[in-house]
Amino acid sequence: MMLFGEHLVVVRGGGDLATGTVYRLQRAGFPTLVLELARPLAIRRTVSVASAVIEDHVVVDGLDATRADTIEEAVEVAGTGAIPVLVSPTLPRLTSVPSVVVDARLAKRNIDTTIDDASFVVGLGPGFTAGNDCHAVIETMRGHDLGRVIWEGQAAPNTGVPGLVGGRTSERVVRAEKSGMLSWNASIGDLVVEGDVLGNISGTPIRSRLGGVVRGLLAPGYEVEENWKLADIDPRADTTACFEISDKSLAVGGGVVEAVLTWLNSRS
Repeated sequence: MMLFGEHLVVVRGGGDLATGTVYRLQRAGFPTLVLELARPLAIRRTVSVASAVIEDHVVVDGLDATRADTIEEAVEVAGTGAIPVLVSPTLPRLTSVPSVVVDARLAKRNIDTTIDDASFVVGLGPGFTAGNDCHAVIETMRGHDLGRVIWEGQAAPNTGVPGLVGGRTSERVVRAEKSGMLSWNASIGDLVVEGDVLGNISGTPIRSRLGGVVRGLLAPGYEVEENWKLADIDPRADTTACFEISDKSLAVGGGVVEAVLTWLNSRS
């Protein structure tokens, strides 16, 4: 029996930060439904429920995520405690307004979320204004405020620089130097050194900019565009981190649960 079974939470996005949110919500007893793109752009696929779109079913840190083909099926699966992942770029029509909508797409801007999408609306990271287009914003930038609930105003602005991990920032991220068809030689969890060929874009090699473990790779077979984020190399070289929800994701997820519980408490 789910403790908060009458409060359906719809999470828009199924990447790694979104998955930390889903994990926290599901463990707290909220039925949770995830919306994703038909071709997910998640890099850390081994810790992203978005992978269920392609693989039909995945398990992330004990969290069962299953692709759903209709909104009716998704709502039914959510009620069982499993996580349905529905392909839906827009917020689908439900028989009743969901209790909570969380925009976890991390677009660094508000694409189409409004404060009227649900009884309680949460935005992750920059691009949202609490009190305007959502009720609460969760800080996603690493540092003292990571996971903090913001009830008025915005999260820290996007710097365009990846967070510091193992003493490295921008070098961790591998981006497309051209447009073309993506394929990989490497796999998530592989150890690499600087200069190793990870794969190619229409025959042009993709090389690692530092040594470490391959923590994330965009799904192969995509027609990518120049400057797309393709891969994430972790210089700490801890392979277990490739298959566990990160501390950052769990901190953000904890902030979401705090915000939702604060809202529910204020209603009572």
